[in-house]
Amino acid sequence: MTTSTDAHVQLPGRRIVLAGGAVAALGVAAGVQHTARAADLPLLGTYDVVVIGAGAAGMTAALTAARQGLSCVVVEKAPTFGGSAARSGAGIWIPNNPVILAAGVPDTPAKAAAYLSAVVGADVPADRRQSFLAHGPAMISFVMANSPLRFRWMEGYSDYYPELPGGLPNGRSIEPDQLDGNILGAELAHLNPPYLAVPSGMVVFSADYKWLDLAAVSAKGAAVATECLARGTKAALLGQTPLTMGQSLAAGLRAGLQSAQVPVWLNTPLTDLYLEGGAVTGAVVTRSGAAGLVRARRGVVVGSGGFEHNAAMRAQYQRQPIGTDWTVGAKENTGDGIQAGQRAGAALALMDDAWWGPAIPLPGDPYFCLAERTLPGGLLVNRAGARFVNEAGPYSDVVHTMYDRNAAAPDIPAWLIVDQNYRNRYLFRDVLPTLAFPDDWYSSGAAYKAWTLDALATSIGVPAAALRSTVNRFNSLAASGKDTDFRRGDSAYDHYYTDPSILPNSCLAPLWLPPYHAFRIVPGDLGTKGGMRTDARARVLRPDGSVIPGLYAAGNASAAVMGHSYAGAGSTIGPAMTFGYVAALDLAGALPGE
Repeated sequence: MTTSTDAHVQLPGRRIVLAGGAVAALGVAAGVQHTARAADLPLLGTYDVVVIGAGAAGMTAALTAARQGLSCVVVEKAPTFGGSAARSGAGIWIPNNPVILAAGVPDTPAKAAAYLSAVVGADVPADRRQSFLAHGPAMISFVMANSPLRFRWMEGYSDYYPELPGGLPNGRSIEPDQLDGNILGAELAHLNPPYLAVPSGMVVFSADYKWLDLAAVSAKGAAVATECLARGTKAALLGQTPLTMGQSLAAGLRAGLQSAQVPVWLNTPLTDLYLEGGAVTGAVVTRSGAAGLVRARRGVVVGSGGFEHNAAMRAQYQRQPIGTDWTVGAKENTGDGIQAGQRAGAALALMDDAWWGPAIPLPGDPYFCLAERTLPGGLLVNRAGARFVNEAGPYSDVVHTMYDRNAAAPDIPAWLIVDQNYRNRYLFRDVLPTLAFPDDWYSSGAAYKAWTLDALATSIGVPAAALRSTVNRFNSLAASGKDTDFRRGDSAYDHYYTDPSILPNSCLAPLWLPPYHAFRIVPGDLGTKGGMRTDARARVLRPDGSVIPGLYAAGNASAAVMGHSYAGAGSTIGPAMTFGYVAALDLAGALPGE
């Protein structure tokens, strides 16, 4: 569903909600009938474990199951493996993992438990939070022992709320180290491409981007850019295909599956789950254009991703305006696994939420803004021309604020306003400082430029006097170094994507040099975070809290262990991999403490 960002759209009324419930009931009935016929389908194979989805959650589950001695197959809807994880920066948030402990990070189980409790609150049961914290470090050790993956600490990438009890200002997040894609052989051609390609000839880690943004104005930024180029040159001389970030993570897990001889069936979408006597014992899939049944002796793990590209589901569960064209999640994520689970009796939770972040709806693909809204010399305004949020705060919080305020003080779309001084200093997406933006940014309405603030205000439809007043107020705050309006810069997290040469507050600089630029900001996301409700063992639950035998879920097909919040960089992938690991151990009867 493509929704105009300028139209006011009401939330679904009672009649629509009831109609949706009726449709869901019919879907359950249809699922029962379909399952009854599934036994007559051709048998495509019988395995101990069937995994749905070849993303981070699914491949970790399959690797774990195989190394526990279970036979396993992975079925993947897309013609590629890796899902949204392959497209991502692949930050992984796992407290007390062996990588950060080896680097001297002062984490403890008590600190991690206190922090996660403070961040998540009552949205997620304590035993499920504890399961994530208890098994996450072991999962990282397991992956390193059973795949070519190695990891690096993202030093300085703060927890998102470091001031809360147990928060770490220097961060807990890790990312994959460089990997040579040639280890996959011909299978490398089936790796899902990245969301943004690394600059040609360079090897870039997620942690490098904060410095590449500053390469024109920072000695360290220039040094990091040189180092990225040197890595790329070395890899080329060695005949390697260097992979980092999500490409490294997905390729490393896939290489682990190759070594464990786990088949991965691409172009094989899930049609439904197969139940016998109330237990899930297989999956109905489409393979080579025909429906077939894959039986599971022990169970099915659903790691098929969220529903960000399902317009009907987004309209049913989420706030307006919403659409499928503002997400950077894998295009195959249309909620198939969640719907199949619901037909099997699964309870759903957190369906209203997503891994939100401000995005610019550029032609082709939206751009998920991280550094751009945080760097000094820019501010966000709503349609009244007023600031409404700490621009440098956690990206999910910015979008939650946009939605919370939108009915009373329209914040969708919002506008990122910067001046030419900002443009002369900082990389913007992949456009180098001082260079012109592509013409289609302007023709699509994603970007505007004007020589005065009044003219810019007219272009974007906000009151000129209000915009002038807002910028003047912002400039006075920047000069003092203290944002008394929205506290930008008060948190250590706010300073990650900023310019340390700007004093007294690296988040704040005045706008003074024309021309001025405006970028349309909409509620983007990395994927949805609602799905099947699971317990501490990743088992799927019914609405009454009972377990559906044989059915497990991990990743964005399950309701997130982060609840409505976001603990730190990698709060999507870290739990996805952990609960894939937990599910497989439980299926093998090898889960510690159970």
